[in-house]
Amino acid sequence: MTAARPPLSLYVHMPWCVRKCPYCDFNSHQLPAGGLPEQAYLRALLDDIDFTARGHEEREIVSVFFGGGTPSLFSPRSVATVLARARRWFEFVADVEITLEANPGTLERGRFDVYREAGINRVSLGVQSFDDQKLRALGRIHNGAETQAAISDLRAGGIDNFNLDLMYGLPRQSPDEALRDVDLALENRPAHISHYQLTLEPGTGFAKRPPELPDDEAVCEMQLACQDRLAAAGYDQYEVSAYAGSSRRCRHNLNYWRFGDYLGVGAGAHGKLTDAANGEVVRTARSRHPAKYMAATSPEQRIAERRVITPAERVFEFFLNTLRLREGIDAELFERRTGLAWRHAEPRVELARRKGFLWKHPSGRWMTSSLGRRFLNDLQMIFLPSARDEDSVSGPQPGSLTD
Repeated sequence: MTAARPPLSLYVHMPWCVRKCPYCDFNSHQLPAGGLPEQAYLRALLDDIDFTARGHEEREIVSVFFGGGTPSLFSPRSVATVLARARRWFEFVADVEITLEANPGTLERGRFDVYREAGINRVSLGVQSFDDQKLRALGRIHNGAETQAAISDLRAGGIDNFNLDLMYGLPRQSPDEALRDVDLALENRPAHISHYQLTLEPGTGFAKRPPELPDDEAVCEMQLACQDRLAAAGYDQYEVSAYAGSSRRCRHNLNYWRFGDYLGVGAGAHGKLTDAANGEVVRTARSRHPAKYMAATSPEQRIAERRVITPAERVFEFFLNTLRLREGIDAELFERRTGLAWRHAEPRVELARRKGFLWKHPSGRWMTSSLGRRFLNDLQMIFLPSARDEDSVSGPQPGSLTD
């Protein structure tokens, strides 16, 4: 059995922010003293696209995502140039989704219509909260009024497919304040809402100097109350932290969560590609620091890591991603995306069923139970690979596994 080629996406990382937020553990960097090195970084990106695309030209791109950092620091012209270079190598599907992450504090008024002309048809706006006090506590550079102005500009610019990023469990936040943020988001009728808990990640400013956060009971109350409010407004929770109508789900993220393929270009960008010819699944990572990424004298020098993931790792990574979705998992998707027979996952699935984390739908799909959603990390850990797994899963070389 070999892995079939899944849909292919393109991720473009724009690594700079005006200021590094104290909760952020993404590969983002404060703008250098000399300002945004836009043209130097653009040249490196185009070279990276040329290098990455070779050998995959026959594949279609289903989605493009400009992430960061703060991609809205870059001009629409630079965005258009990146998309034109990608189109030189790849066909884009007719309804390709092209997303730009934006920060309300970095946008020039009226700029969204120019981004739309450049090819952007979806925007993810980093709101986090509408409460100015909470925004200051998070180290954000914008305020609630700037968020409302950005949303108005989105609509005026002809982009109605936009996501609002919201956080809860903020410093000294009450459940009522968390609900207020959701209500203000709903008043703006976004196509999509991302709603996730603030966590203290290692290496961040908040990890070194933790703020006063709500206790677990208050955070749980926020989560449940906000979920109910979003559901009542017609927003389906199709993933742990993602809410939208069925036609406005983020296709780029869905491709990640369904163990799809993606090319990653830019400083610190990760990629995953399935080689259907030999059954290998290969992961890559670019150099994290923008200066090193731009200074590379050859495309190969930008590659910080390239490795074939083992069969047991494929089992874990498949479930790590797909268990986040409410749609459930079936054996056919597992076999197509991993190139492994279902029997390699079945013992772990059965263990998760016995623990009450999974249940089998009459359709044959395995669904995460309410208990499994509550203890998702524990459920995902059931699928962690071990040396014993490698012995039982590997055997024949990848690509020659059979039932």
